[in-house]
Amino acid sequence: MSSLRPKTPLRLPPSSRADFDRAPGPSSAGRADARALDRIGLETALSQRVLPMERAGWVTPVACTDIDVFTRLEPGLTARLGPVVFRRKAERDILAEIERLRAPYLARRAETRTPARESCRGWSGARTGAIAVLVASLGLAVTLAWPRAAVLALAAWTALTLVSVTLLRSLGALVEFRHARRMARTWTSRRPDPPLGPLPRISLLVPLYRETEIASRLVERLGRLAYPRHRMEVCLILEASDTATADALDAASLPPFMRVVRVPDGACRTKPRAMNYAFDFTQGDIVGIYDAEDRPARDQLLKIAQAFSRAGPEVACLQGVLDFYNPRQSWLTRCFTIDYAAWFRLVLPGLVRLGFVIPLGGTTVFFRRAALESLGRWDAQNVTEDADLGLRLARHGFRCAFVPTVTEEEATASVPAWIRQRSRWIKGYWVTWAVHMRDPLRLLGDLGPLRFIGVQILFLGTLSQFVLAPVLWSFWLIVFGLPHPLTHVAPPGVVPALAALFFFCEVATMAILAASVATPRGSWLIKWVPLMHLYFPLAALASWKGMAELVTRPFYWDKTQHGLTVNRSRPASQAHL
Repeated sequence: MSSLRPKTPLRLPPSSRADFDRAPGPSSAGRADARALDRIGLETALSQRVLPMERAGWVTPVACTDIDVFTRLEPGLTARLGPVVFRRKAERDILAEIERLRAPYLARRAETRTPARESCRGWSGARTGAIAVLVASLGLAVTLAWPRAAVLALAAWTALTLVSVTLLRSLGALVEFRHARRMARTWTSRRPDPPLGPLPRISLLVPLYRETEIASRLVERLGRLAYPRHRMEVCLILEASDTATADALDAASLPPFMRVVRVPDGACRTKPRAMNYAFDFTQGDIVGIYDAEDRPARDQLLKIAQAFSRAGPEVACLQGVLDFYNPRQSWLTRCFTIDYAAWFRLVLPGLVRLGFVIPLGGTTVFFRRAALESLGRWDAQNVTEDADLGLRLARHGFRCAFVPTVTEEEATASVPAWIRQRSRWIKGYWVTWAVHMRDPLRLLGDLGPLRFIGVQILFLGTLSQFVLAPVLWSFWLIVFGLPHPLTHVAPPGVVPALAALFFFCEVATMAILAASVATPRGSWLIKWVPLMHLYFPLAALASWKGMAELVTRPFYWDKTQHGLTVNRSRPASQAHL
């Protein structure tokens, strides 16, 4: 980052300074000077909200939002630009001028913020396809040469990943369940304790793309957040080509603490790239992410501020609880709600308490600005940037924590849309695992043995379960007393043992799901838990689609359409299971 290094300033005579300070204002400042902007440094201009203008005689007017800021920066500005004089200009106007001058550069830089060794931007679909063909050919050759050994190896890997994933999820759920009982605490929203010290500045990034149906509702929901307006800012991030959403936001009459950031077109069009670009125009000490359809609890930002103020500096990220406001819409939204309840209310919080690395959620996640900057922000090409960032935070020595505050989202209600959404997540999981396993020994050194094994289970183990789902389904044959293909291949007793293992893992999974909704508000969902046996196979279909796109469209962002649900549920502040 460029810095202003104070040198001996060249000051104006008192009379001249007074004359300039009494000038009429922004219109007298002239046009912005791109070369002078480069001399003071783009990072400084953005962070301090200063903009050098074209020289006026022997001085350079510098637009700034406040005379105090100008006075503090004046020695360094003078060292870079020569004699300078203050010109008052609104913050939005300064940012707009900087963006006009340097938007293409900022857009290109947004694509390469993450260090290359931790980024997937070098991913090649052709190379991935070649590797896939090679692995498939070797697998086929081994199967033809040693069919019995190949089948047994496949069954063993399936069983190993099933047990590993189930045990890890069960352990996390049990730890969190016992903690909640011991602390006699529920997820009920309550008035947060005051933060230790002054409230931090919070910047909220809200990426939008073709969200005309919910733009006005989004503005209304974010406007309900109970946080001092002078300590928060909301950046509604649009792609430059998305004129329809821009028109919808114009019609919504944005309040002063909200503004639109337009992202220029580039090599990719992803949520993390858009956030990298918009991040340059924020100033918050804490940076949070919301999705277009989110309805956060009213006191959520106060809880986040309080949690950060009480956490140590190693806690760089706070994750909130995600829930849905349309579980009654269809069997799919009910199952989706149960799935999220288990993941965000039991499994992930428990794993955090145990010290494991977790894949973050893509919304209601908040970061210390300095920590996010030190990591290189988000990997612009990764379509599951949240999971990747959770792993990168852990590798750099940071920790994440959960905060009992709820944001409600819109659950995808149609099977095709659900598969498209889940296939993007699974594709990103594959990419994230592959990127960080480029150097397994380095990853092991960064994380330590226990967390390294946890990453393998959460990523490779879970992905293997999706891909090999048909192998798992085949064990239902034994449960119902039907012959299994392995009977003629495996040694005596192996197939019944595998069937018993499969059955007990199913029972454990169903128990976690039922426990996650066994609350006053969510108890009506318990009777829908058995339908999860129809829900989980959809993930297998999504995984095959996602794997195909690793070769054909690795950076393609399959957009989920929002705004299809009429919301008649209670406020998010009461949305707890």
